[in-house]
Amino acid sequence: MTTTAPATATYTVTGMTCGHCVGSVKGELGTLPGVTDVAVDLPSGRVTVTADGPIDDAAVAAAVAEAGYRVVPRERTLLPQASGSCCGSGSCG
Repeated sequence: MTTTAPATATYTVTGMTCGHCVGSVKGELGTLPGVTDVAVDLPSGRVTVTADGPIDDAAVAAAVAEAGYRVVPRERTLLPQASGSCCGSGSCG
């Protein structure tokens, strides 16, 4: 028997202003396969999705859009190369 570890992902959703908005987002996300819980913090716009397997970011964004809102794209942080320079070229300063 194979078991999959639960997964949790947090998103920022724009446009929610009331309890009805929260209900709409939770309702749409709750229909996604594998989703076991959806928690919404209205003041911050943070939506935490818990599922019994991997969470598909594109499916989450589509469900939020279906509810009439938008997921803010996550910022990507680029880490410096292990060489110690900021760009790996060794020619910085």
